Amino acid sequence: YIYEHSHDIVSIAAQKPGEKEKKIGKYIADFVEDGDTFQLGIGAIPNAVAESMMQKKDLGIHTEMFTEGMMELMQAGVVTNRKKTIHRGKTVATFALGSKKLYDFLHDNPAIAMLEGGYVNNPYVIAQNNNMISINTTLQVDLTGQCCSESIGNRQYSGIGGQTDTVLGALMSPNGRSVIALLSTTKDEKISKIAPFLTEGAAVTLSRNDVDYIVTEYGVAKMRGMSIAERAENLINIAHPKFREE
Repeated sequence: YIYEHSHDIVSIAAQKPGEKEKKIGKYIADFVEDGDTFQLGIGAIPNAVAESMMQKKDLGIHTEMFTEGMMELMQAGVVTNRKKTIHRGKTVATFALGSKKLYDFLHDNPAIAMLEGGYVNNPYVIAQNNNMISINTTLQVDLTGQCCSESIGNRQYSGIGGQTDTVLGALMSPNGRSVIALLSTTKDEKISKIAPFLTEGAAVTLSRNDVDYIVTEYGVAKMRGMSIAERAENLINIAHPKFREE
């Protein structure tokens, strides 16, 4: 049997960034230069990054997921895609999630190309964008720079999305950069998300060898090319002050 049913597309409201997320957004915006092509995820931190990029010019988008913040950057004329290396003039994505306003914006919009995920997320395709900047979030980082973005200990919390794809693609891009962002603690400030070791059973989503920069509300830690001791010191400097001595 076939049963026909019509319903509205699933929609979600954009998460409003707080003061901590806004600080992170400003740090990350400093990495973004006029004419860059970028990728963002979903959530309060990516939304804060989008807000902080409102003064930029001629940005391009090559992203797995298209979100509300990207729509606002396009509407403001910040994203023009004029300086992209591939798919010039087009925002490239593979899916979207947001409000009805977002879906109305996407509908029949000639400035947007929704393409197959296997193509959009291919690191070698991503790397063809000059000045590509990948901006992702994570759940926990150890003092060597290993990132767990998908589990809390051995409990699976989410999927990895396109994180590894976009990070590798950005690092292979001419003048590419990759940023991993996270709040320094859990909401109640009882647990530091920067830890000496990942929680037992935690998945290593992103190898420490592929991490470029890590950002919290307390600043920026450079990872790539750093020794283990330098990585630890840089991460301690952006941890919550009450955990630094530990």
